Amino acid sequence: MSKNNLSEPNEKKFFGTEIIIVLALSLGASAIYSIIYWLNAVTSKSGIAAVKRSLNSSNFATEWLDFLSQLVGNLLEVAPALLVVYLLAGHLGRGSLASVGWQKPTRTRDIAASLGIAVAIGVPGIALYFAARAIGAAAQIVPSTMAAHWWVVPMLLLSALRSGILEEFIMIGYLFKRLEAIGWSNGRQIWFSAIIRGLYHLYQGYAGFFGNIAMGLVFGWLYKKYGRLQRLVIAHFILDAATYVGYSVIVWSNIH
Repeated sequence: MSKNNLSEPNEKKFFGTEIIIVLALSLGASAIYSIIYWLNAVTSKSGIAAVKRSLNSSNFATEWLDFLSQLVGNLLEVAPALLVVYLLAGHLGRGSLASVGWQKPTRTRDIAASLGIAVAIGVPGIALYFAARAIGAAAQIVPSTMAAHWWVVPMLLLSALRSGILEEFIMIGYLFKRLEAIGWSNGRQIWFSAIIRGLYHLYQGYAGFFGNIAMGLVFGWLYKKYGRLQRLVIAHFILDAATYVGYSVIVWSNIH
């Protein structure tokens, strides 16, 4: 919808409604389910420390069906990210990727910066997780329980890429643009996005909740300072890929 066709109050109302719908179709729904899982865990006798969550698991015992379901699932889950690119590009009248802050070209310095971000976020995150596990404040998170088929590592990399695109395109690229359009300050945008990010990781326990809020705050600040969404997407991909593949390789090596 063209900006010229809306008065400012109506535009704010329209964008506010759009934000609610987009989140309800994507990570906002994940946050609601995550809160429910957390409530179930903390109200049970065994507590959240007894909960075990697998981030990547098989859907079928038959290998080719499992491969197909994993591939289709990862591809379809990117759809909400494509939706927000479409919504922003249509309103802003800019190139699709530019509408969410993907600055072309992706340079070597972007990859180097992404690696630095991943290390700065990942190392404290791992320490926080193990500390929380030690005091019973985190669920046991298993990066993958998938068997060692030839296609599992590429699929785990695709899963990591899907997470990076979905989360950063929606929680940063889209949400910041829309919240700015309805008059929110930078600080308010960053905190709102970070809290939602924490909530859809709450099923992991308090380490997942507070760790991802911290990640959201850092990512939000970096985006406001540099405006290069690809750095955040690549950093997110590196974090997840290292976790998924690294864990799987360790497990498979111990088995054999």
